[in-house]
Amino acid sequence: MEVELKFRLPNKSSHQKLLSILSQFHITTLYQRNEFVDGSAYELSSQRAVLLLRLYEQPRTPQCVVCLKSKPVLAHGVSRFEMENVRNVYNWNGVILEVDEAKFEFGEMYEVECETSEPERVKKMIEEFFTENGIEYSYSVMSKFAVFRAGKLPLS
Repeated sequence: MEVELKFRLPNKSSHQKLLSILSQFHITTLYQRNEFVDGSAYELSSQRAVLLLRLYEQPRTPQCVVCLKSKPVLAHGVSRFEMENVRNVYNWNGVILEVDEAKFEFGEMYEVECETSEPERVKKMIEEFFTENGIEYSYSVMSKFAVFRAGKLPLS
């Protein structure tokens, strides 16, 4: 089973510092627009699910990924909205790190994501890397969708 680790960076300064440190491992930058969709009667969210349309806005190869996420940590109904996200992807120490800059009308949020089948080992490895390089972080407590629904950034 793949597990997604999520670390929140407190500000743009930490985000830029991390991008600089990881620059030698950079694979690509993805420009995404995420749209979450539900029925008018909240059929999906009532079952703790959300339909995600992730649009990759690459100039030559636009793509769309459709993903049904079930039982996410979301508490309210789902409505359709757009959210802009810039994702820098790195191949670092045998894992893929995705460093996100998500833009909301009420502010920006910075997050590091990593999918792995070895969450305990990889989490420790990432935490040690952050600590050794002076990167401030906390554990993400809300999904980007939940942040959008709340209408405000989570407290650091």
